[in-house]
Amino acid sequence: MVAFSKQLWIFYLTIGAWLILSPTAWACPDGMVKIPGGTFRMGADNQWPEERSAEAVTVSPFCLDAYEITNAQFAQFVKETGYRTVAERPLSKEQFPELTDEERAPGSVIFQALPPGKPIEELSWWHWQQGANWRHPEGPNSTIQGRENHPVVHIAFEDAQAYASWAGKSLPTEAQWEFAGRGGLKDQIFAWGNTYNPKKANTWQGEFPVKNTEEDGYWGTATVGSFPPNSYGLYDMTGNVWEWTQDWYQWGHDSQAYQVDPVVNNEKASFDPRNSGVAKHVIKGGSFLCAPNYCSRYRPSAREAQSPDTGTSHIGFRLASSLQ
Repeated sequence: MVAFSKQLWIFYLTIGAWLILSPTAWACPDGMVKIPGGTFRMGADNQWPEERSAEAVTVSPFCLDAYEITNAQFAQFVKETGYRTVAERPLSKEQFPELTDEERAPGSVIFQALPPGKPIEELSWWHWQQGANWRHPEGPNSTIQGRENHPVVHIAFEDAQAYASWAGKSLPTEAQWEFAGRGGLKDQIFAWGNTYNPKKANTWQGEFPVKNTEEDGYWGTATVGSFPPNSYGLYDMTGNVWEWTQDWYQWGHDSQAYQVDPVVNNEKASFDPRNSGVAKHVIKGGSFLCAPNYCSRYRPSAREAQSPDTGTSHIGFRLASSLQ
């Protein structure tokens, strides 16, 4: 009897060890990729100052969508819930009391290329367009017909959170996103190595914001999965559209506690010296508008701040989940 109990004990210990260590013991939901987790140096010290690095950031294993959320997926969410995005709602009278009812009509921010040969003012390529939203990415006369498998855009943080709740998942933290975006590479500039390659991702070729030569085959968004995945099997972690993360934006990663501590990582902790009066969230990955001569934030370490109430024609998202 004692020997039998000992054998059972050894058996249970063996099974327990297998469940912990086996790469197939814990699975991810369909459409997601298992990210092994680990410790890495987050950020970079030789790029933009807001990327200032932090050593020994640890990420536990998790699941991440292989692809950015598409128009078709978002349409299914809307069909089942009746959800209206921020861009489909009128601007609030409380927030914009100086505007007329007509001026408060729903809309969003779209990109428009500038004519060549004229002086370029910073951010003059962005325009408020009434009627622009996820169904009409360039304005009321545009459509997503034929772009069902393109990433959904004009998504505010609230919209991404609503979709995540419906899907039973969450937005990734910035640390999760960056760890996954690196694909296991250590201190490399890009998700594939140290040399920029326009054929590796959907970015802007030519002089931004005047002329996109479309060397990669696309002027705007591309069908998800049109470019090679990184080493973890994740597509479009570089370019195509910016992606929301959970984290409130801070300058650099010096105080790494905010990356993992929900008490520290809150709206009051948000700080952007370029506009310190507005609390913003971190977006990652760059977009089809990032070019070597402007932005160049299509690197895993790169990051940008975005007001949570604003979606644009180049911001989307993907979701994270716990291992099952």
